[in-house]
Amino acid sequence: MNFIDVNQAVKQYDGHLALDHVDLHVPQGCIYGLLGPNGAGKTTLIRIINRITRPDSGTVMINGQPLKDKDIANIGYLPEERGLYKKIKVADQIVYLARLKGMPKPLAITEMEKWLKRFDLTEWRNRKVEELSKGMQQKVQFITTVIHRPQLLIFDEPFSGFDPVNAEQLKREIIQLRNEGSTILFSTHNMASVEEICEKITLINHSRVVLEGNVADIKQQHKKNLFVVNVANGKKIETHEQLFEVVPSQEHEGSLIKLCPGANLRDTITWLNENYTLTGITEQLPSMNEIFIDTVQGKC
Repeated sequence: MNFIDVNQAVKQYDGHLALDHVDLHVPQGCIYGLLGPNGAGKTTLIRIINRITRPDSGTVMINGQPLKDKDIANIGYLPEERGLYKKIKVADQIVYLARLKGMPKPLAITEMEKWLKRFDLTEWRNRKVEELSKGMQQKVQFITTVIHRPQLLIFDEPFSGFDPVNAEQLKREIIQLRNEGSTILFSTHNMASVEEICEKITLINHSRVVLEGNVADIKQQHKKNLFVVNVANGKKIETHEQLFEVVPSQEHEGSLIKLCPGANLRDTITWLNENYTLTGITEQLPSMNEIFIDTVQGKC
């Protein structure tokens, strides 16, 4: 069952078509990546799902029902443009924003203490936000987004401003929230994060959906018949005119080969075994970063 269904969404601003009949279908309990270059329409789509703006045409369904204003209480939204009250103490701010989402004050305080401990921010609870580093402020904003345990979490560039250690912690928290029942939609330019935690993605370019589906399936669909070949004694193999060419690469210990049109892997392995001591052969699937670039540039 899909938790979110956006059907044929259209949005135009002063002659600029921001969304051109866009569909988005996010399964319940899924971590779903919304990808695209700057200006593609991602933020407009997120704002529509959040009821910040409305589409000129098209529908948005949540749990099979038309999205209504009351559904916003079950959405946690972390915008790309962060916004906290700089002069308010961390603890007071988290509790205040939690109560705006309908949490009773005692529960808000209890949950706030738990989250501050998880993010090593307990000693900063009585400090003003402006006294915190950018990374700490990002953590506080993340807490305010998830503290009320919404069914739907929307993160717009959630890893912006985090160093690798804190970004890794954030990934773990996102996965844990999914495991606890939340559906997660996030927009990012960090393709490595997409590969690590996203199950499905939609890629928008020039206001239209140009790619969607399961991440593993997409990587299979865009494979380029590349294989890393390892032979005994670290030897480098030479190109075979009918079977494969050796592709220059500094990233692999073995040789990177690309099968020739019409050649098959079985014949290639047979030839390699006859001419070298083959110790391993591994298919080299494209990264999501490569697929993103190729699709946006029209190479796919």
